[in-house]
Amino acid sequence: MIQRLTMERKIPTRRVSFEESLRDLPKRFAYEGDLIAGHVVSALSAVFPDGEDFFVRSVRRFRDEISDPELKRDVAGFIGQEAMHGREHRALNRRLAELGYPTQRFERLTRFGLKIRERILPAKSNLAATAALEHFTATLAELVLSDPEVRKMFGHDEVTNLFVWHALEESEHKAVAFDVYKAVGGSERMRVWTMNFFRFAFIVGMTLQVLVSLVLDKATYRPGNLRRSWRRFRASPVVRPEIWHRLRDYNRADFHPNDHDTSELVARWREQLFGEDGYLNDKLPSARPPAA
Repeated sequence: MIQRLTMERKIPTRRVSFEESLRDLPKRFAYEGDLIAGHVVSALSAVFPDGEDFFVRSVRRFRDEISDPELKRDVAGFIGQEAMHGREHRALNRRLAELGYPTQRFERLTRFGLKIRERILPAKSNLAATAALEHFTATLAELVLSDPEVRKMFGHDEVTNLFVWHALEESEHKAVAFDVYKAVGGSERMRVWTMNFFRFAFIVGMTLQVLVSLVLDKATYRPGNLRRSWRRFRASPVVRPEIWHRLRDYNRADFHPNDHDTSELVARWREQLFGEDGYLNDKLPSARPPAA
């Protein structure tokens, strides 16, 4: 009963743990051992831990200025979920680093860049960055939850499960940072300009990370390997023009993250992952044996 009541919260904190199930992750974990897909997934995972920490700091900075009790509850849920995302992606990144992916180098680079940003820019600018990047994650999350071809790219079951859980929670809290930004008087000009910057900077940054990761991988230089993988990647749903259009939608003067209704998608995946017979219930604390 306690678990079911927790799941009914609008933005619940689920203390899942994937670390044990990732210990035997193989290097070619992506679907059919695909080269580029594996490096794209590892590059994404590398930016999440310190990115999530930055999001938490940016929103928490304004928590005392929020008067709406419902938004205050949403902020608490947002902070709890993002903290869990950072923890579980660090576990994945440690395993990927053991396999030869440069995830921990990219983690340090992300941490350095965000610390510099926080040092030189005002808190409201960092909140605007969080709201913009949350639109990125919400857009990618919907793609993961709605398209089986995208989920198939992750390959290994536990990597897929981690990203699907992450996508569900990004969809649950997709409006929180935006609502906080609006509640504390963030300007439209800063909101739009910040997204215009990150719409290019994030994609360029991720592309560079993937390229560096590929250069360091011996499998990249096997005849035909990169070419076959590139053809497959170009045909994948993640490079569809609709994704770019969805990101640009953020610039509308009347935009709100909930304009695009994903409530049915969220309800379906809540039930599949954490319902009565949810297949990730075994990742929750109540399903794990106590530490010796």
